[in-house]
Amino acid sequence: MSSKILVTGATGTVGRALVTELAADPAQPHVLALVRDPAAVLPPRVEPVHGDLTDPASFAAAVEGVTAAFLLWPFGTADGFGAVLDVLARHTRRVVYLSSAARRPAEREIERLIRRSGLEWVILRPHQFASAALRWAADPRFQAEGVVAEPYGRSAAPPVHERDLAEIAADALTLRGPAGVVHEVTGPETLTQAEQVRIVGESAGRPARWEERPPEEGRHRLVAAGLPAEVADGILRARAELVDSPWPVTPRPGARPFRAWAAEHAHRFRTTMRAARLHAYGDPSVIRHDELPIPAPGPGEVLIKVAGTSFNPSEVGLRSGLLAAAVPEWAGLRLPYTLGWDVAGTVVETGPGVAWPRAGDEVIGRLDGGAAASYALAPARVLARAPHGVPLADAAAIPVAGLTAWQAVHEHARIGPGQRVLVNGAGGGVGGFAVQLAKLAGAFVIATAGSARSAARARAHGADEVVDYRTDPLPGGLDVLLNLVPLDPDAGAALTRLVRPGGVLVSATVPVEASPGVTAIRFVARNDAAHLAVVAALAEEGGLAVDVAERLPLTELAAVHHRAESGGATGGKIILLP
Repeated sequence: MSSKILVTGATGTVGRALVTELAADPAQPHVLALVRDPAAVLPPRVEPVHGDLTDPASFAAAVEGVTAAFLLWPFGTADGFGAVLDVLARHTRRVVYLSSAARRPAEREIERLIRRSGLEWVILRPHQFASAALRWAADPRFQAEGVVAEPYGRSAAPPVHERDLAEIAADALTLRGPAGVVHEVTGPETLTQAEQVRIVGESAGRPARWEERPPEEGRHRLVAAGLPAEVADGILRARAELVDSPWPVTPRPGARPFRAWAAEHAHRFRTTMRAARLHAYGDPSVIRHDELPIPAPGPGEVLIKVAGTSFNPSEVGLRSGLLAAAVPEWAGLRLPYTLGWDVAGTVVETGPGVAWPRAGDEVIGRLDGGAAASYALAPARVLARAPHGVPLADAAAIPVAGLTAWQAVHEHARIGPGQRVLVNGAGGGVGGFAVQLAKLAGAFVIATAGSARSAARARAHGADEVVDYRTDPLPGGLDVLLNLVPLDPDAGAALTRLVRPGGVLVSATVPVEASPGVTAIRFVARNDAAHLAVVAALAEEGGLAVDVAERLPLTELAAVHHRAESGGATGGKIILLP
């Protein structure tokens, strides 16, 4: 149901996951985040409310009309909590309190006050957070050697993914879940700290191990990091108890395992990535594989763990310098430049202001370079959800080719039922999609092919007729001709004569001069996430086949460029795996 919700702690690990979860729900129109910093960056559709929990009067006016509030109390005592509860009780129907399984004295007192408040309440008691492992990522020895040197490596607990907590809290805040409930929240499996380190290393693709150290050394490090001595002692005491008496698992359907958390945060445990880059224009040998720092997403951006990118023949012209010489938009390209226009992968981090996609989402998109790497930055606005049923890496075949074909068929040619359409270049990545989209539009489709393999692929895509352009003349009387291959002027003029008066010739490569009565359109595909989402949906539904000719490691990119220049391309898309 629609409601007004207040979230405290919205910039922390759980709070950020929660406001992101709420903002992604179109049925939840009004989310408020209580922040001390009015410039705090929050997801879209989340309204900041400037205030401080130590001064309830600072946010009392904003609470009016709030249906439910999420409370995170970041202080060591319950002093002052009653005043906050009094302000909420004047307007709020329900409070959801993030307590802990340890139930320290302050948490017990806060739970007591909430139960006596007369409000509906839900209490969350999480056990160890999976995000506690992030402390290792900042450890200089882990960064250098992959070693975690701490006491109590056999201390065991079922780590909780913050998104699991966010989902439980969101259900309670939107009144979908019942009140008067205490949720003991754990992950789905018990793991020792040493096992967690191993999983983090496996997810990050680097060796990682636990090195057992004496408790007094661990205490010294905690105190040196700024923790009061009594807090450090409490942490170590709790870890010692978990060696022989691990926390039990509280079963919950769909609970995310620690390995899933580690995969989503693997970039935090790495410092560098590999990227295929140009430092100069030239032959394929100028492609270098550099070790670079993993970038951080800025406002409106996401960081993607790349599953695959695809080779586009136009990148040969980019690499050689032809694009920079001939196309004004490419003349100002700054080197070094990371190759790769098509990306398919998993979002691992989002920048400020991004409501979708979220960490863990599988996406595809067309980039202005950067996809030929282990990780890629992308504007969130250019991405679409990756189609289910298509291997994630293979989905990198869709963005550039799919957008070009969609816009050629539907935006420029406006192909409709019964039209006679010729696709020149049907054996390529764009051509394969164009044949299928034209058939879906109801056209009679003629495909050109220069090999038995290309002819078979065109027929599999639904072409009604296949013409071997090497030996047979191309048919005339066309309503639409889609040209997807480079042409010299004479060949272009010959093509226009195949189109009947009133027909359309659409070229995605070079300008073609039109015959009298024929409309000639030359276009460059533009980035359009809405179009990309439609193409991806067709692929998911089975209406559009995604053909992949080869899958190769990214280190073979120079060889792929060489093959394309020498005429040895196989047709179909080549997927490159980082």
